Amino acid sequence: MLIIDSKDCENIDKALKKYKKKYEKSRTLNQLRDRQSFTKPSVRRRTQVLKAVYKLQLETGKIEK
Repeated sequence: MLIIDSKDCENIDKALKKYKKKYEKSRTLNQLRDRQSFTKPSVRRRTQVLKAVYKLQLETGKIEK
């Protein structure tokens, strides 16, 4: 549960903006998307390795965006 401390004189728009930032930082939406479908640990690990290889190739200059 996200709790936002707001002052009495604070505008509702500022409070909403704080809430949205806090919501993004908590990564709640990402967790919900991950829980929608089960992925096997081996598949999850394989995707992590492929991402790491891709990033490494970008850094070394073998692949251009």
